[in-house]
Amino acid sequence: MLLRLCSLMTLLCFAVPALAVLDIEVTGAGEHQTPMTIVSFEGEDLLNQRVSEIVGNDLIRTGLFKLIDPAGKNPHSVKDINFSDWKKAEAVVIGSVNKLPNDTIEVRFHLLDTIKQTELFGQAVSAKSSQVRAIAHRVSDLIYKKLTESPGVFSTRIAYVNRQGKYNRLVVADSDGYGEQTLLASNQPIMSPAWSPDGESLAYVSFEQGRAMVYAQSLTTRQRILLASFPGSNSAPTWAPDGKQLAIVLTQDGNSQVYLVRADGSNLRRISSTDTIDTEPNFSPDGRYLIFTSDRGGSAQIYRMPVNGGSAERLTFDGSNNFSPRYSPDGKSFVYTHLNEGIFHIAVQDFETRQVQILTPGGWEKKPSFAPNGKLVLFATEVHGRGILATVSSDGRVKEKMTPQLGDIREPTWGPFVKQ
Repeated sequence: MLLRLCSLMTLLCFAVPALAVLDIEVTGAGEHQTPMTIVSFEGEDLLNQRVSEIVGNDLIRTGLFKLIDPAGKNPHSVKDINFSDWKKAEAVVIGSVNKLPNDTIEVRFHLLDTIKQTELFGQAVSAKSSQVRAIAHRVSDLIYKKLTESPGVFSTRIAYVNRQGKYNRLVVADSDGYGEQTLLASNQPIMSPAWSPDGESLAYVSFEQGRAMVYAQSLTTRQRILLASFPGSNSAPTWAPDGKQLAIVLTQDGNSQVYLVRADGSNLRRISSTDTIDTEPNFSPDGRYLIFTSDRGGSAQIYRMPVNGGSAERLTFDGSNNFSPRYSPDGKSFVYTHLNEGIFHIAVQDFETRQVQILTPGGWEKKPSFAPNGKLVLFATEVHGRGILATVSSDGRVKEKMTPQLGDIREPTWGPFVKQ
């Protein structure tokens, strides 16, 4: 009875959406920073948050844009633009906010090219008034895509574990750290959150029953199912691209080995069979392969094998240990933690050329995952012994630290694109 009550309290203990709980610091810049101006949107002072500020902060975080002060100029429509007034900026964003019936707001914006003196793009985005940040992130995504020809990830979400002493929370937040929600709270460890392909569920490892078990939980209904509670340890879940199955790691037959299981917990199948440790699997975007960590060569290294099992190919050879691999969204490379001379780095390796690029200066840097557009990598690191989130651009130029106001952050993972 007590165990059931504790489990129920664990499920019900989630927080309402909050404001930012991460302090953000961006360093570095892209090879070229586009100078642009974002003019205050007409009518946004009536909202509890300013759309233009959110859009500006989104774009600054990429390191690709440099914001130019509008210097008192405040046009809101294209006909009010005098392009000769904007010579310091290559692009200008203007817009307006209107309140509609049924507690809805509409944001209209225009992206202008000051060099060609023309409008590049204009659109209206609407949602409930409580979703101001979601609207602003959508505007940022549209602007980013128009200027870079790559989809933006401002509307996506991240997940991580926040630890305060023995208190652990599995947290879901916007990509900029706002809107934090607690999916699970427990006095026992929580590990290895993994997004479903549709972004509607998280699989994770919880020790709430006294040992490691794997669960999958809906973000909308909060309902969850127990995927793996086999004898020994159940760990390291990862979803297949079609969402129909997961790879997990079990010790029920001895050492840690990789298994496949359906999304409802049925049809367990073992696919790796060694006398060593195989762990941390991750599916290729086409669902044909798994990369994983194994010490079958004497140290932790990264291997690849077909999803249905078979011989494994070693991929990493540099450094003393390499682990926690994750495919890039296009399947052409993988990111991982690279340990050399006692220092942890985030590295990326190309499958075809086998070229390795170290992305970070080194420290306590672990658990990397790509943003769904492949342009950024999210990972965990430490500052003064405190766990924080960090991102680095896929070329290593732009770095961002996201420090929690409370607790230590571990086990981050970047979610997929959301349906618009």
